Amino acid sequence: MARYMIRRLLAFIPSLLVVAVFIGLLIDFVPGDPVAMIIGMEAPQAAINQRRAELGLDRPVQVRLAEWLINAAKGDFGSSYFLTKPVSVVVAERYRVTLSLTVFSLIVGCVVGIPTGIIASIKQGQLADWAVTTMALIWLSLPAFLVALGFIYLFAVHLRWFPVGSYVPFSEDPVEYLRHLVLPGVALGLGFSGVVSRFTRTSMLEVLRMDYVRTAEAKGLARLSVLTRHALRNALIPIITVIGIGTGDLLGGAVITESVFTMPGVGRMILEAVKRRDYPVIQAGVLAVAATYLVINLLVDLLYTWVDPRIRYE
Repeated sequence: MARYMIRRLLAFIPSLLVVAVFIGLLIDFVPGDPVAMIIGMEAPQAAINQRRAELGLDRPVQVRLAEWLINAAKGDFGSSYFLTKPVSVVVAERYRVTLSLTVFSLIVGCVVGIPTGIIASIKQGQLADWAVTTMALIWLSLPAFLVALGFIYLFAVHLRWFPVGSYVPFSEDPVEYLRHLVLPGVALGLGFSGVVSRFTRTSMLEVLRMDYVRTAEAKGLARLSVLTRHALRNALIPIITVIGIGTGDLLGGAVITESVFTMPGVGRMILEAVKRRDYPVIQAGVLAVAATYLVINLLVDLLYTWVDPRIRYE
């Protein structure tokens, strides 16, 4: 296990480097000129050239890319073209919002998806199975922004149970922190719960047909014990896999959800930075999301060994 961990950590670095290089090169293909956004389209050419030189945009692509990679390795992502704070500070502030939303949505997806998938598997062909499958398809088919708008109208505007949007840090008020996360977290997590539910149902149906499950039932073990200790644990491998992949989708879906609920997260930050052509913010934000996804993949591999002791990494 230790050697496997070292190999994965060593593979993490070049993977992140490839992503960073891709991000650095992709920035040059973004249409528009940040200098024109800063000083205006009608500014004299001399002023535009001077500002470009100050920002380092007049240098060759390879020079700027190499400098950015070296500085990023040191944790220095430069300064925003429009904000007064360093990029690393801005991303750190926004990242905790996106991380909170993603984790909350992940919990919603698992809490709703796994039990309903289990119910559908043990009630195969019955009304409960049909109802769970239908609801899963509905949640999968509905766009997250449409669900979000519906939640805002019903629970925030009409019933006034929850705030419309924004974000309150946990350190300031834990109760308000949760209240501001409920609507966006549920709106984003319900679609994910449909995926988890369908995979849980399929995986459980396969395991429930295994001989060791029938043997456990024949020995007179309680139904709940058979389902949790014997069936569910052996069905968790594909479920964990889809949860790991789905977490990346939640990070991507947070862009729209944060915009609808006006949450100051990384997704909304990147979207605003693209509109303003704020290259340093775009690079750091996308790199933070990519690094998170790589870490999630590593954690999923480690969970495999905890769920199934037969899996051993050499």
